[in-house]
Amino acid sequence: MTPNFDVIIVGSGPAGTSAAYPLVQAGLRVLMLDPASGQRSPDVPKGKYLTNRANETKQWEWMIGKSFHALNNMEAVSPKLKTPTHEQTFKKFNESNGLITENFISVGSLATGGLSNAWGCGVARFPAEDFAGLGIEYSDIATSYGVVARRMGISGNTPDDLSDYFGVDEWAQEPIAMDKLHDRLLTKYNKLPSTSRLAEFRMGRSRVAALSEDMGDRKACDLSGNCLWGCHNNALYSAEQEIPKLNLYPGFHHMSGVLVDGISKEIDGWVVTSTNSGKKFSAKRLLLAAGTLTSTKLALGCLQHTAPVPLQASPTAAFLLWLPKMLGTPRKQTLGLGQLSFSLDLSPGITAFGSTFSTTGLPMSEFVSRAPLSKRYSIELMAHLLSSCVVGNVFLPGHLSNHTATLTAEGILKIKGAEHADTNMLMKKAETLLRKAYWKLGAVLMPMSFTVGKPGADIHYSATLPMSASSKAGTTSNIGEVVGLAGLHIVDGAVLPKLTEKSHTLTIMANADRIARVIASKMHLAS
Repeated sequence: MTPNFDVIIVGSGPAGTSAAYPLVQAGLRVLMLDPASGQRSPDVPKGKYLTNRANETKQWEWMIGKSFHALNNMEAVSPKLKTPTHEQTFKKFNESNGLITENFISVGSLATGGLSNAWGCGVARFPAEDFAGLGIEYSDIATSYGVVARRMGISGNTPDDLSDYFGVDEWAQEPIAMDKLHDRLLTKYNKLPSTSRLAEFRMGRSRVAALSEDMGDRKACDLSGNCLWGCHNNALYSAEQEIPKLNLYPGFHHMSGVLVDGISKEIDGWVVTSTNSGKKFSAKRLLLAAGTLTSTKLALGCLQHTAPVPLQASPTAAFLLWLPKMLGTPRKQTLGLGQLSFSLDLSPGITAFGSTFSTTGLPMSEFVSRAPLSKRYSIELMAHLLSSCVVGNVFLPGHLSNHTATLTAEGILKIKGAEHADTNMLMKKAETLLRKAYWKLGAVLMPMSFTVGKPGADIHYSATLPMSASSKAGTTSNIGEVVGLAGLHIVDGAVLPKLTEKSHTLTIMANADRIARVIASKMHLAS
């Protein structure tokens, strides 16, 4: 089959769109295959969240959904999975891709833009040591970090104790305004003498892929408080925003409604097949950017590899902080993303990371269902306390997980979750240190609120086919080329050599950009 395109990209999320730019800018013919069905979720709410909750007569359409989406998903691990405006983002991912799980929560997206339609927008740069031994010039990926960060738009640039940890300030806009509770926490932290601070704990402004200044046709955050439901200003970055821009390049072709379920190597290149659309496409090279789980399934199927491969995910936990001095604070409109972040040294070589968020913009049901009281008393308690509380999360490095992914003889990807022996102890240590650190800042980590998530609940899946210098089966080269399958590249989280505690989406995007630049150069030299 004569190749119709130079490159096919499977997936339209952050990795796929980041890889597409260098290829089309080099004049290559690129086909992006997108499984999106065209069905739309309810429109995101306009106006202010608190005003809408008080006055909007049709708020049930985006709070509950016409098909009762929120009520049908009350047991979901994240409020994002219950939000009707994100129904199409997560719909039928496991069933469509042939995934089954055991002691593991697998979440993915078939929507245009993938999971970036409903992510936390956290951004960070991985340091050079995380790419050591791969034959990668760190200056190359640093360049790609800058290209991607400037294109997506990030905010949070301010000199603080996490500036070096995040490593993105040179490309960031000013921070988005914080609420009074977070402002109080940061003020107390900055005033605390270094000798009185907890040595293991550092705090600073969150760095997020959200605009504090207008950029192109996207408007700056207006503090509407609708972040969970969707931003009417498009201030929050989504890879879906890239498709119209990529369509301006004559060599770019985007085709939706195509769920790729088979790939094969032929003499002239690569062929992808889609049972749901009944279509077949060919290209000289194939880039898998369908998300770690789907890309892993497709690659293992082509390799006929049925032995388990390691899967890294970040152990995670959530907690609630109460600021007694702020009791009675009226609820105000504010940013729904992370406002402050922290790093926490747990042991030599192991650091935890987390952020704290306003409780405004989160349904009270998220807190009532977790309170150790009856519903009646939980509702009464939260009605009085929530306006003086912030909610936080914690992530540990991905090597503290023992998950595996196995392709069965029937072509199903079975994901089995297993805890690392040290995870429980490290989570308990994190809880203890956070309790001490926030107590010094005038905040109480609420008893029984520190809750460890189930395996996979972080949705940070990575390192199934990691880049490696070993050239052994089940790995990829430093440009994501699958060992034994020349011309097949993976550019999403599956090829990260390891998963740190930091937010990893920016690194996936930068690595995809770097890989695509190398591929474009190689293809020009070969032509």
